[in-house]
Parts: sequence; structure tokens; C-alpha cells
Amino acid sequence: MDYSPKRLINLLKERGWELQRIKGSHHIYFNEELNRTIPVPIHGNRDMAKGTFYTILKQAGIDRNEV
Repeated sequence: MDYSPKRLINLLKERGWELQRIKGSHHIYFNEELNRTIPVPIHGNRDMAKGTFYTILKQAGIDRNEV
């Protein structure tokens, strides 16, 4: 499975998350409907840790089986 930040960002955007700001190596996404923000770490072209990927999905309300 691909744990790239780019893939995660595409999943978030498909579900209504928008880039709010960038703080260092973290892109902060906001969902107006849920009134929630989620930081997504971007460290070059490196994949993120599997646990981090799934934690962000959980925070966004995305079931890991949908991915």
C-alpha cells in the first residue's frame, strides 16, 4: 500500500478538506462541515509511517477500508 502524503491529501480533498495554511513541513487542512483541522506532515518524497497515515484517516472520519 502507498502511504504517501500526496495520496492522503487527495483522499482528504475528495471529501471536502481544504488547505488552510502551511506551517513548516506540515500542511494544515480544514473541513468546514466538521469544523475540524488536521495537520498532514510533508517530508519531501518520503512516505509517512503507516500508523500516522491511518491516524489522520481516522481523524478525518475516513474508514481505512474505503482506501
